[in-house]
Amino acid sequence: MRWCLALLLCCFLAAVNALSSSGSRLLVVLDESAEKSAYSTLWSDLEGRGYDVSFESPKSDKLSLFQHGERAYDHLLILPPKSKGLGPNLTPKNILNFLNKDGNILLALSGRASTSSAVSSLLLEIDIHLSSDRSAVVVDHFNYDTVSAAEKHDVLLLQRPGPLRPDVKAFFDGEGVLALPRVAPQTLGSDSALVAPILRAPATAYAYNPKEEMPAAEDIEATGSQLNVVSAMQARNSARFTVLGSVEALEDEWFSASVKAPGGKKVPTVNREFAKQLTAWTFKETGVLKVEKIEHHLATEGEVTAEDLNPKIYRIKNETVFNIEVSEYSYDKWIPFEVPGEDELQLEFFMLSPFHRLALEPTSRTETSTVFSTQFVTPDQHGIFSFRVNYKRPFFTNIEEKHEVTVRHFAHDEYPRSWAISAGWVWIAGLWSVIGGFLAFVLVWLYSAPATDKVKKTQ
Repeated sequence: MRWCLALLLCCFLAAVNALSSSGSRLLVVLDESAEKSAYSTLWSDLEGRGYDVSFESPKSDKLSLFQHGERAYDHLLILPPKSKGLGPNLTPKNILNFLNKDGNILLALSGRASTSSAVSSLLLEIDIHLSSDRSAVVVDHFNYDTVSAAEKHDVLLLQRPGPLRPDVKAFFDGEGVLALPRVAPQTLGSDSALVAPILRAPATAYAYNPKEEMPAAEDIEATGSQLNVVSAMQARNSARFTVLGSVEALEDEWFSASVKAPGGKKVPTVNREFAKQLTAWTFKETGVLKVEKIEHHLATEGEVTAEDLNPKIYRIKNETVFNIEVSEYSYDKWIPFEVPGEDELQLEFFMLSPFHRLALEPTSRTETSTVFSTQFVTPDQHGIFSFRVNYKRPFFTNIEEKHEVTVRHFAHDEYPRSWAISAGWVWIAGLWSVIGGFLAFVLVWLYSAPATDKVKKTQ
């Protein structure tokens, strides 16, 4: 009976465990409790995926991202505040500290009200720039919903993004139409490699303040693909920060709405599916890589034993094999990792600079991982070397592995004998010819007595 209860308890815990690989504690920050009902489908979806969702007002005294110096929550979802700031406990410094502690953040903006200076300052820290006019929205006169925005054209209709780049796996692709009402425009800085766009505005879109007159062409700050609707930043510690330009896209109204583009037919939106993909990536349900194990050894014809694995010392010109086993987390399980597109996983064998930079090829696969391998000859240089795998790509967590080994010279009894080197045969022949000539000279000298003159005797 007891083991039955224990089994049921384990199954229950497994069922309620969050799909996220980094934890289930989710804090939602919103101004008024009345707004909570507008996103009821989103909350039920998150709870159905195992998240422990807590709600707090930014003005609450109980709100704290840390407890005893550690994160009190694993993830943070911030809805746009109506006040000028996020409160004393959600300063840009505190939020960045939460990010540095491996917390994940989803920040939603809105064009209904001007963006607060605290939010603008926070986004500047991660090189995401908002419009100088904080009341500006993205408008498109060719891709808009004729049902809800027949005059203002501020409800964008976009196709779900396909592959974000040819060499990067898409976590947000699919078919269908997204409805994005009153998008707060955002642009990315050019100096950061950590920031990437998830969804760009159409080529015909531009940003302006609907409360003012139509601006002149030279007064428009950004247009087309310069404007981002959804942006992402993955820090060096693989913590994730996502900025959604339209919080209204997460409301129940738009999860079940039907929209119509100019000259098109009325179709249902796919906002709910896109919201699942967006929150899944932000909260590390997808795109999480893990190194299971790393092995390196000398290339041998026989079976490799445990004693042969991961030696500390190699010799120059050794034939060496390197293996790394990598898994990818996808929602609720670990699966074999597949390098997307034409990208490749690389091994560097370096001292101060790489002596070898080699592509790692998949050689075998298990139920949860892929083994990548390569074979090379250690360089003709002794010293302290390192095996390094440094894989950093948009939308994947970072892989940075480094293992040091020593590379030594040949020992005195490991050099090949002179007669084994064909290029040395000339010198060996010259040596023996000198020795043979000397011996021949000695023999001739020893056995060649000088002639003696005969002396006549006289009386």
